[in-house]
Formats: sequence, structure tokens, C-alpha cells
Amino acid sequence: MPLTEKQLQERDAQRDLGAELLQAVRDIKAGKGKVVAKIDVPPVVKARLKSGLSQSQFASLLGVSVRTLQDWEQGRRQPSGAAQTLITIAEQQPKVLMQVLKAHTL
Repeated sequence: MPLTEKQLQERDAQRDLGAELLQAVRDIKAGKGKVVAKIDVPPVVKARLKSGLSQSQFASLLGVSVRTLQDWEQGRRQPSGAAQTLITIAEQQPKVLMQVLKAHTL
């Protein structure tokens, strides 16, 4: 149940805002109250970042459009089985990917 206006005024009259702010700053400096967000990065993003390739380079190597790659990276679509296999190889063996890229661009 929310406090009435009178109850709020009584509560606020007893508060020491300066002390509360000082304690808040101390808590922040001590690392208390941190909010840690864990973000799951899709495998396709991990693979591309490991390879060091741009979206357009990585999409070209996989034989898909940049738009399709972006859809995969943003979770709007899922790669097919063959694309998933290439992405797994790219993530686990980025050097192999670079060899393929060099041969692809010659």
C-alpha cells in the first residue's frame, strides 16, 4: 500500500540526504550494487569476430548476402545446416577460414 502524502513528508523530514548520497558514493567505489548483464553472443558473431573479417567479407565467404548474415547475427533467422557447419569451422579454426579466403580472392 503506498504511503500517504503526510507519511511521505514525515519520512522525508527524518532523512539525511547528504549522508545517504555519501554512502551511495562509497558503495559505488567499493563495487557494491553492480549489475552484471550476461549477453549470449550467437556463434556466427563469435566466428566472424575471431576471423577479423567485416560482415561483407564474411558473408561473401559463406556465400550469403550481408542482410542474411545480419539476420543471423541479430537472431532474426537461423543459418542452415551447411552454413552452421561452415560457421563452426570458422569459429574453431579461423586460420583455415583465412586460407579459404585467400584462395577465394585469387
